[in-house]
Amino acid sequence: MKIIAVTACPTGIAHTYMAAEQLEKTAKSLGHQIKVETQGAMGIENALSPKDISEADVAIFAIDIEIEERERFSGKRIVQVPVKDAIKDPKAVFAKLDG
Repeated sequence: MKIIAVTACPTGIAHTYMAAEQLEKTAKSLGHQIKVETQGAMGIENALSPKDISEADVAIFAIDIEIEERERFSGKRIVQVPVKDAIKDPKAVFAKLDG
């Protein structure tokens, strides 16, 4: 499965990047392709391209704040979870993708 993800927390420092790392690691272990955009203190990093978004089967939003440029994902299936879920139990996040 091709997955895109966006992670963002209110301070945009540690948890944003911890969630991204866990999603990347878990996707790889489950045999999925993933690209993760972080939105934190440094703004948007590793920005997802229009091609990344159009080719993805689903988007994971591991966010605790509203993200910038959300309209880019219009029409895309989105599974939204709190950042802590992506950090503490990323496999449960991926289990939601099947539903």
